[in-house]
Amino acid sequence: MTIFEQFGISQQLAIILGIDLAIAIALLTAMRYLQGWSVKVSSTHELAERDNFAFGISTAGAVAGLGIVLSGAITGEAAQSYAIEAMGMTAYGVFGLILIKFGRLLHDKIALNEIDKNTLILKGNIPVAIVDATAAIATAIIIRAVLIWVEDLTLDTFIAIFSAFIISQLMLVLLIRMREKGYAKRQQNGSMQQALVQGETALAIRHSGYMLAMALSFNAASHFIIYSPAAYLSNLVGWLVFSVIMLIALSLLQTLVKKLVLAHIDIATEVEQQQNIGIATVELAISIAIALILTSLMV
Repeated sequence: MTIFEQFGISQQLAIILGIDLAIAIALLTAMRYLQGWSVKVSSTHELAERDNFAFGISTAGAVAGLGIVLSGAITGEAAQSYAIEAMGMTAYGVFGLILIKFGRLLHDKIALNEIDKNTLILKGNIPVAIVDATAAIATAIIIRAVLIWVEDLTLDTFIAIFSAFIISQLMLVLLIRMREKGYAKRQQNGSMQQALVQGETALAIRHSGYMLAMALSFNAASHFIIYSPAAYLSNLVGWLVFSVIMLIALSLLQTLVKKLVLAHIDIATEVEQQQNIGIATVELAISIAIALILTSLMV
């Protein structure tokens, strides 16, 4: 009896898990270098020679995001053959990597449309890097939920994944626009994006909490929407309707709980004017906690 069999793992499953792990490591390594290639710089130079903390944070978000996506691709079940397992894992992993990069591109061009994100990160802007890393992680959380939702490895599978991905990006942009509108109202038409450019780390931390909360709440949709491979329109509408409902519920609960947990504290003044990172971090924790609780209640 082998050591794997002693733990109830067959030799075939052990080999398959080894294949998945090897592919995951290769893709994570590729993501690190892709960060530099995408902005035409050396990742080694930025990380180790220039000690660019912002670039490091952005890279960390990309690597963590890919790891989250890969966790959705690994099922732990034995495929029909080693070749099929390798192809499936590689296909999901590469597709996830592409979606993360595409999501960041959409985030740069649409959500952060007032600033040049890549240039600011290369200059060492920490708040922008935090938002960039969080956007990658939020996108990855959503992609993972969809990977778990779909079945098999067909063209319909990738269409379903991409459809849910597009809806998630739409919701992220909507969330950001809502946050920007609220910020402008409180700060005499000030720009939240420009505040990030000016180095307001507390604002970036709070905003990250909202993005992560939305992504986590998005997970619940996979338990309510029945996957139908060829039902492209119903899949798209299902994700859209459910994500809007979750965004509204999440926003209302966040407002209520923050008023209770942070009672007698002027949150807007502390975070947006005094750059209080401590208060912003508590806000982030509350946002994530509410999303996790809301998702658990609905599963």
